[in-house]
Amino acid sequence: MAQAIRFRQASSPLKASCHQCSLSNLCLPLAIPDNDLDRLEDIVQQGRIYNRGEHIFDQSTPFRSCFAVKSGSIKTSIISEGGEEQVTGFFMPGELVGLDSMSGESYASTAKALERTSVCEFPINKLEELTGKLPELQHHMYQLMGQEIQNSHQLAMLLSKNTAEERIASLLLSLSSRFQRRRMSGTNFSLPMARNDIANFLGLAVETVSRVFTRFQNQGIIRARGREVELLDVEALQLVTREFSRQGFQQ
Repeated sequence: MAQAIRFRQASSPLKASCHQCSLSNLCLPLAIPDNDLDRLEDIVQQGRIYNRGEHIFDQSTPFRSCFAVKSGSIKTSIISEGGEEQVTGFFMPGELVGLDSMSGESYASTAKALERTSVCEFPINKLEELTGKLPELQHHMYQLMGQEIQNSHQLAMLLSKNTAEERIASLLLSLSSRFQRRRMSGTNFSLPMARNDIANFLGLAVETVSRVFTRFQNQGIIRARGREVELLDVEALQLVTREFSRQGFQQ
C-alpha cells in the first residue's frame, strides 16, 4: 500500500458545469431540477486530482466532505485495532464516497485512489444546508444512505454464507451492471482493483481468487487476462450466484 508521489490538487481546478457532466444522471444532479443546479455548483469543489495510492480521506479524521468520483476509481477500507486492513468497497465514476460517515463526526473508513482519479468534493456543512432547502436532494440523500446500509447488510451475508465461486460471481455481475449504467460495456471491462484487493474484500485468499478465475475460464464463463475481463456467459454467472443475484448485491 505504498503512497504515490503526491499531486494533491490540480494547479488550475476544472470547473465543468454539472449541466454538462456526463455523469449527472448518476450523481447528485440526478435529484435536482435544472433550475436549481446552479445552487449545487456553488458548493461543489471540482477538479481535485489524486494519483494512484493517494488518500482522499483517512479513517478517524474529522468528517468534512463527501466525494463524487468523476473519473478513475476509489477503494475504501477500515483498519482494525490489530492494524489489519479490511476493504469495504469500490467506487466508480458517478458514485459518492463517504456516506458511511454521515452519522458521525469522523470518517468511518479510509478512501484511496486505485488509479489517477478526479473527484468532486461536497463540503458536508454546505451540503446539509442545501438539502434543507431542496426536498428532492434531501430525499435522494436518504435513498443513497439507505442503499449504503443495504449494501453493508448484503456484503455481510455474502461473506458469511456463500462459496468463493458465488462471491466472485456476485462481484463480477455487480461490476457489469455498474459499467452498463455508465453506458460502457457490461461484458468486456477492466477491473479497477488488484486481485489482492478482491480477495480482501470478499474474505478469500488471493490464491483462491486466482483458482476461481481459472475455473470460470475453463468452464467458458469468462475470459481473463490480467485485469481485463470478458464475461462470456452471463447466465452461467447468474446461476452461480443463485439466490444472491435476486437480492441485488450492489457494491
